[in-house]
Amino acid sequence: MRLFALALTTALTTALALPALAAAQSLPTLPAVDETSSQRTARRAAMTPPVLQEDAALRAAIGSDSRRIAAVEGQPADAARDPYRRPLETLTFWGLTPASTIVEIAPGAGWWGAILRPYAEATGGTYVAVARPVESMGVEDGTADMVLVARSLHGWHRGGRTEGNMAAFFKALKPGGVLAVEQHRSVEGLNPDITAPTGYMPESYVIRAAEAAGFVLDARSELNANPKDDHDHPFGVWTLPPVRTSAPRQGVATDRPTPLSEAERAEYDAIGESDRMTLRFRKPR
Repeated sequence: MRLFALALTTALTTALALPALAAAQSLPTLPAVDETSSQRTARRAAMTPPVLQEDAALRAAIGSDSRRIAAVEGQPADAARDPYRRPLETLTFWGLTPASTIVEIAPGAGWWGAILRPYAEATGGTYVAVARPVESMGVEDGTADMVLVARSLHGWHRGGRTEGNMAAFFKALKPGGVLAVEQHRSVEGLNPDITAPTGYMPESYVIRAAEAAGFVLDARSELNANPKDDHDHPFGVWTLPPVRTSAPRQGVATDRPTPLSEAERAEYDAIGESDRMTLRFRKPR
């Protein structure tokens, strides 16, 4: 499925309109479906990178020897993915502070948890991993400083769980608390029903979903943008590292019916990890 071609025909008919962002936030505009290379460069340059503050405990957690050992045979060690996921810069952007109560949603293999758990322990905070937020957030209502969601919204959309999960996050956070989001980003203007099976979501969809739950968009960052990623791959985002799917999966209708050639595999590996939105929302005080 060629998503860029679909963007040209469905951008004006998608069921989800772009959200109205508060003018007072002075946030950069969302990328357009027909954005040129020069426009993309200018938009990304307009986003101020986070000012990195000295946090010895965070640097120690990121630099831990345990992150240099692959937990799963055949998969890269956590630290090998740092150039793509920029943990110090990203956590600084999200506003992580010592002694925080941090709730991570659907942590998967635990990439963020391998940093956040020891960081919380070292600074007198709390780290909680939650699989089913609607059932339990693992903390008392109104006590979390940060709720972290990484690469999950495409699955929630397909399962109709976005609204309920966002409401649970809002309830768990303190007033002023942060909802931190990292998500594979599709071309803007596409219908999320089309993009979700490929792992990508429009940034406007995520913003709208959070705002509908009561959150305020505090900041957007291009820290985890990847201009090499055209968001259009034979086996969705999973074609790219670290998953590197190279052949059609059983029962996945959107997959190409033929496996990658060696040359194609090398081409997708050279892209690196996906183009991702990095968003910071706050629960109003």
